[in-house]
Amino acid sequence: MTTSPHTHGESGHDHDHAHGEACGGHGHGKPAKRLPPSMKEERRKDRSRLLFALALTGTIAVAEAVGGYLTNSLALMSDAGHMFTDISALGLSLLALWFSGKPADLKKTYGYYRMEILSALLNGVLLLGITVVILVEAWERFRSPAPVQLGPMAVVATIGLLSNLGALAFLHNTHSMNVRGAFLHVLGDALSSVGVLVGAGVMWLTGWYVVDPLISVLISVVIVVGSVRLVRDAVDVLLEAVPSHVDLSAVKDLLLKVQGVRDVHDLHVWTIASGMYALSAHLVVADPMVCNNDEILTAVKHELFDRFGIDHTTIQIESETYAHLGEVH
Repeated sequence: MTTSPHTHGESGHDHDHAHGEACGGHGHGKPAKRLPPSMKEERRKDRSRLLFALALTGTIAVAEAVGGYLTNSLALMSDAGHMFTDISALGLSLLALWFSGKPADLKKTYGYYRMEILSALLNGVLLLGITVVILVEAWERFRSPAPVQLGPMAVVATIGLLSNLGALAFLHNTHSMNVRGAFLHVLGDALSSVGVLVGAGVMWLTGWYVVDPLISVLISVVIVVGSVRLVRDAVDVLLEAVPSHVDLSAVKDLLLKVQGVRDVHDLHVWTIASGMYALSAHLVVADPMVCNNDEILTAVKHELFDRFGIDHTTIQIESETYAHLGEVH
C-alpha cells in the first residue's frame, strides 16, 4: 500500500510522494508543480489591492449609512447594506490569503483554512438578518411614503459610485480568482449605486417617494441572492460536498485512463477552503505495474491539477491480487 502524506509548503500546494520500496527502486516522474518565486510578489500585490479596496469600501459604506439616515433615504441605507456584503467578500478574500500563509501543526494538519468558511457562514447569516430589517422598513415606507432629501442623497450616492469605480480599477489587474471574485462584488455595488442615482432622479422629476423603498427592495434581493449563495457554499464545504466545478464521474474516468490503472474505488473529492480542493482514492493497478507506482501517482496528480485544480491528494495503490482478497469497497 502506498499513501501520500500532506505537507504544506510556501507554494500553498500539497504534493504526493510515493516510494517503490517493495520493488527495490524509485520511479522518476516529472517534478511536481511549484509556484514560481514571482507568485509571492503577486500575492503581496493582491493583499495590497484587497486592503485598499476594503478600506475604501468600508469608508463609503459608513458614509452611505449615515447619509441615508440623515436624508431619510432607505435606498441609500440599503445600498450601504449591499456594500457590507462587499466588505464581507473582501475580508474573506484577505482571510484566505492570510491563512494560506500560516503553517500547519500537529493539531491542525490543514492549518486554519476552515476559519474562512466559518466566517463566511456567519457573514451570510448576518447579512440575511440585515435584509429582513430593510424589507420591514420598506413595507412601512410603501404604506406611508416619506419625503427624501434628494440633493444630499444624490451627492452621497455619486461619491459611493466614484469610489466603487476606483476600487474596480485597482482590483481588475490580477490573475487571482480570489481577487476576481472580490472585483465582481464591487462591480455589483457600483451598479446598485447607479440604481440609487436613477431613483433619486425619478423622485426629483415625479415626486414619487415610493420609488425609494422600491429601490431598497431591489437592492435587498441582490443581497439575499449573494447571502444565500454564501451560506450554501459554506455549508457545502463544511459537509465536504463535491466542489461545484468537479464532475466526480469525469474524475473517475480520468483516473481510469492512466496507464496501469484497472479500477477506482473509495473516491472522495472535497473543499478544504476557497480554491483548495482535496481528493482521496484507492487505485487498483495491474500486477505488473505495481512497481511503477511513482510514475502512476505522478501522472494522476498532474492530470487532477491540470483538469480540476485538485492539488491535495491521498492515493492508495493496490495490486489486482490485493483488491481481490475480499476487501469491502
